[in-house]
Amino acid sequence: MKLYEDLMWRGLIKDVATDNLEQKLNDEKLTFYWGTDPTADSLHLGHYSSIVTAKRLANYGHHPILLVGGATSLIGDPRPNGERELLAKEKMVENFKGIKKQVEKLLPSATVVDNYEWTKDISYLEFLRDIGKYINVNYMLDKDIIKRRLETGITYAEFSYTLMQGYDFLHLFESKNCTMQVAGSDQWGNITTGIELIKKKLNKEAYGFTMPLILDKDGNKFGKSTGNALWLDKNKTSPYELYQYLINTDDDKAIEYLKVFTFLTKEEIEQIEKEHNEARYKRLAQETLAKEIITDIHGQESYEEAKRISKALFEGDLANLTDDELEQAITGMPSYPLQIDTPIIDILVNNQIIESRRQVRELLNSNAISVNGKIIDDENYILDKTKKYNIIRRGKKKYYVIKK
Repeated sequence: MKLYEDLMWRGLIKDVATDNLEQKLNDEKLTFYWGTDPTADSLHLGHYSSIVTAKRLANYGHHPILLVGGATSLIGDPRPNGERELLAKEKMVENFKGIKKQVEKLLPSATVVDNYEWTKDISYLEFLRDIGKYINVNYMLDKDIIKRRLETGITYAEFSYTLMQGYDFLHLFESKNCTMQVAGSDQWGNITTGIELIKKKLNKEAYGFTMPLILDKDGNKFGKSTGNALWLDKNKTSPYELYQYLINTDDDKAIEYLKVFTFLTKEEIEQIEKEHNEARYKRLAQETLAKEIITDIHGQESYEEAKRISKALFEGDLANLTDDELEQAITGMPSYPLQIDTPIIDILVNNQIIESRRQVRELLNSNAISVNGKIIDDENYILDKTKKYNIIRRGKKKYYVIKK
């Protein structure tokens, strides 16, 4: 498959700014950019879909540029539900360094730039005279995000955001021969503003396309603003946490995500889909998704470790997990302080893990309680006070951490 056909099959092209994009992608070698504002010191899984798309283009010979919006992050883009909290300059610099390090690891061929570098010395008069005069106010008012905010109110700073992004495209066009922008579908207005500015100021043609936003099963974006961020920094989201999320992906989403997030071929994905649909309980699509994503982001060893932790928890055999693996395993588990030399029945009832002593005894007698993978049937059992963590398992899926 040629590049454009592959992108279409994967569902990665939503809006196209020019009629000749297919020919440009298939037959030429373009410099293109995608962007993100440094609102955190790590990218997340929503950003990763853009990195993977950039990798696809790079594999076909196109040159990627990541624009980290140091300047635009100090302004804040207009959002449907109100103005974004403005970022302090010092925090922006710190976040830029974290993002740059991640992208250079995941996509070494990418050039990482910061739009603060070419905007910090432009005077207000220069911007209005050299940029602002080329874009009609009616043109900006017609942008979907701006139209939606007019009813509730939009600040001049937010209103100017699309013009600043347009200037970014113009600057990269002139300084790096960057002729194409790629972004999520919510950036369509910003892409077309840049293309319009290049056309009016330079009388030259630029290109762009948007990708559909990647949504979870509830229709939410993979973003920190919706509270479901899966960070690419393993200190924020461990490989095990990422594995758990991906292995529990909805069947209806798993194949879609394989197309978006992995470099498996059409034939490979179609074979996985066939086998997956024949025995969904095996979760082949989800397992493949987890393997491909975690291996690409963190490496094969991290994927194997995440899988080993998951298997140990499922089987209740925690004895062979290292302290680091246990740290990952307990993430998100309810935790309680260790009461030294206290019988397990009191620990369970006092911490309201189980409602009554009678219920504890019933669970103990039916072998439904284990500690660190060992089934416990003695209500006077004392937890090991030399261990940093004692993990109590109730039934098959409920875990509780007793911390020293």
